Amino acid sequence: MLLNLKQFLIGKPLKSEEIHHEKYSIFRGLPILSSDAISSVAYAGEEILWVLIPVIGMMSYTYMFYVALAIVILLCILVFSYRQTIDSYPNGGGSYKVSKENLGTKWALIAGASLTIDYVLTVAVSASAGTAAITSAFPKALTHKVIIAVLIIIVMCIGNLRGISESSKLFSLPTYFFIILSIIMIIYGIIKFYILGYTPIPMKAAPQAAGDITILLILRAFAGGCTALTGVEAISDGVPNFKEPAQKNAKTVLFLLALIIMIIFGGISYLATLYKAVPSLDKTVISQIAEQVFGKGIMFYIMQIATTFILIMAANTAFSDLPLLLSFIAKDGYVPRQFLTRGDRLSYSNGIIVLSLAAIFLTVLFKGETHFLLPLYAVGVFISFTLSQTGMVGKWLKSKKVGWRHKAFINGVGAFVTLITAIIIGYTKFLHGAWVVFFLIPFVVYLMKNVRKHYDEIAEQLSMENQDLPKFNEEKLKHFIVPVGGLNKSVLKTLNYAKCLSDDIVAFHVSVDEEESEKLKSKWKKYNISVPLVIKQSPYRELRKPLMKYIFSEEYPSNPGDVVTIVIPQFVVSAWWGNILHNHTALILKNTLLREKNIAVITVPYIIKSRG
Repeated sequence: MLLNLKQFLIGKPLKSEEIHHEKYSIFRGLPILSSDAISSVAYAGEEILWVLIPVIGMMSYTYMFYVALAIVILLCILVFSYRQTIDSYPNGGGSYKVSKENLGTKWALIAGASLTIDYVLTVAVSASAGTAAITSAFPKALTHKVIIAVLIIIVMCIGNLRGISESSKLFSLPTYFFIILSIIMIIYGIIKFYILGYTPIPMKAAPQAAGDITILLILRAFAGGCTALTGVEAISDGVPNFKEPAQKNAKTVLFLLALIIMIIFGGISYLATLYKAVPSLDKTVISQIAEQVFGKGIMFYIMQIATTFILIMAANTAFSDLPLLLSFIAKDGYVPRQFLTRGDRLSYSNGIIVLSLAAIFLTVLFKGETHFLLPLYAVGVFISFTLSQTGMVGKWLKSKKVGWRHKAFINGVGAFVTLITAIIIGYTKFLHGAWVVFFLIPFVVYLMKNVRKHYDEIAEQLSMENQDLPKFNEEKLKHFIVPVGGLNKSVLKTLNYAKCLSDDIVAFHVSVDEEESEKLKSKWKKYNISVPLVIKQSPYRELRKPLMKYIFSEEYPSNPGDVVTIVIPQFVVSAWWGNILHNHTALILKNTLLREKNIAVITVPYIIKSRG
């Protein structure tokens, strides 16, 4: 029943070779990887007004234009900088990989932690902002906004678990829907004001000026509006998800993203100054503009629906990029290895599920209120911007390839501007909640280092290199199979144990990665293991089915009714928390095989002592 429900929600498993079909075209990649940045225009202008209006009242609309212009200029700098990152790192990884290669592991972990926190916030903010759009159109739903936001996250989680191809089909059209409607609203709003002579009637009364224009006030407004730039990093992270030529397609998407943001962010900010929209907790600025431009008719509700969809779609950027980023970090051993595993639909399903749970926790904690979540937002991403651009400068200075000077200059300008922006955001939003992020980043880095320490201890204790190895038993064997994922002390102990019980034994390896299988064969030959090694391909990344198929095939020398003993190597971690970091493949396989007739299962433990 549960399997049927899973297949209904997520779909049937895909073969490993079908990964080549799970890639974005430009048409699909633009809305998926750019939805965060595109959606930010729906509330970035509002965040600028939240800062200005309480202090300078109606004068805010004049200064809003200058703040928006500064943000657009910063966007252009980032686009030029990240084009070079995409060229230099075609396999993706963004700030994490750039920092690791050019600045060192410590800075890479800071970049990884910053982006991880920011992506979780992206989902929480997007779901909350989408809910705000719904409640702006339907005020009676306001009391249920937390439940609505949580349901939105669950739907996005299920959609992304269906795989890249399916999620792009499901979630790309709403983004284009919003882009088209926004452009229509901007054009018609300007025509209505200047040509049709419409006199705006503010829906909310702006407060009287309570202070003067100061540099700090402008900087705070700039920091609030910089949420419009949070999705730029996503494209450099997700280059591997594009169809070939991946780099060219990624750069095209980056250019289109910048163009769309300039048009929509600039246009909506300009409409806000014409129609004197005043931010409030119960009605968003974009809904106030839409109501004045279109009236309270069908177009208003269509615009609200489009806004709701794009705000929700923003979460899709995080669902596309964070699991991929975690897979890069997991490959280096700094997060649990479960994040390296692709699910039935070839997506990094563990990353998607963990992201969803973390975002739901934040949404409930902050009661689904976008304005309370946003101070935490953008801090992490601008830290990663700075590290990425600084790393690129280091790369050009080291390599000194043709044209390195102007490339270093572009990335240097990007590093300087994003550093200043990160400082501004951190300073102006610190007491409003950004301090939480500055606490979380070192905490996450600390956790990452401890995960790596744990894996290093296990690798050291399992390693066969430069060790006094136990003598390999050369007796004849019978009807025993030892499943192996690799060759280490735990496997060697298991093979020796099996040889004590039988004179017919084979080692069985399921190949899901041809490169890793070749490494295993080389290692098998290097240590002169006399036990035959059988390698079978598994298109669906399963172990049990290929093993059972082999046992009952003519290739395996057993007769009907014979008992076949499966001897499973399993290392046992002494620290209770260490179990969280491992896949428990041995336990899962054992529990599955115990249900099979004429199959006996023996587990051979190898104790890993924790030094913590």
